[in-house]
Amino acid sequence: MASFEPSLSTSGMRPPLASAEAPSMADSLPSINFGFEDLRSRMAQFTAKFDAFIERGRKQVLEERNQFRINLAELQEDQRMKQRDIEILTLKSQSHAQTLQKEAAEAAEMHAAISSITMERDARLAKRDRLKQQIAETQKAINQKLEAQKAHARYLDAQARLNVPELEFWQDYLCLRIEGAGREDRLKFVYTHLLEKDWEREAWFELGTASRDYEIFHTKPKLDRAAIDRELEIVNEDRDFGALLKRMRKLFVEAMK
Repeated sequence: MASFEPSLSTSGMRPPLASAEAPSMADSLPSINFGFEDLRSRMAQFTAKFDAFIERGRKQVLEERNQFRINLAELQEDQRMKQRDIEILTLKSQSHAQTLQKEAAEAAEMHAAISSITMERDARLAKRDRLKQQIAETQKAINQKLEAQKAHARYLDAQARLNVPELEFWQDYLCLRIEGAGREDRLKFVYTHLLEKDWEREAWFELGTASRDYEIFHTKPKLDRAAIDRELEIVNEDRDFGALLKRMRKLFVEAMK
């Protein structure tokens, strides 16, 4: 701004002489240039710069506020996602814990079932071993019995070959015939001519030959069991089969009379 410097000092100024043609005092004053246009221009530039500064500041504040809001929203979204992840992990953890508990229960149940099956298997193995032992013992007894039967059969066969003439004699002498009784180890001895009034009437008994000792199972007519047991005791002792046939005929005759 230009400084104000009057071209004439105030001490040298004198009022003019009063005269009608004399110039006025205002006309005699020098023209002063205060520089208002320049000042106005500079003020306008300053105002423009200030407004631009304020606008930039406002925009920066708005941008920072918007960015802050965006960052805050992102943080909130991150927090929400993390909270959701935490909830998901919590549910997974609970589900995993339940799964582990269920698997532990199933494992315990399986161990109990395996233990039960093992005990049952051991019991069956022990039972199988006992049965195998019993079967072996039974088979041994059967084999022994078969050997005894075979030996007795051989003995009977030998005796039969020796006693064929004797049997033929007793058949003729006692009016006797020998028949099968429906089993390999039994014979049926049938007597006739027991009663003079009825020579065709028959009497018979079944003799068992499965073991060394003879057995009598059925008779017709029925004889006293005690008498039959006495006859069996005698024949099993003396092995005189012909004498047994003779005594049995006598018992039948007595029973039929």
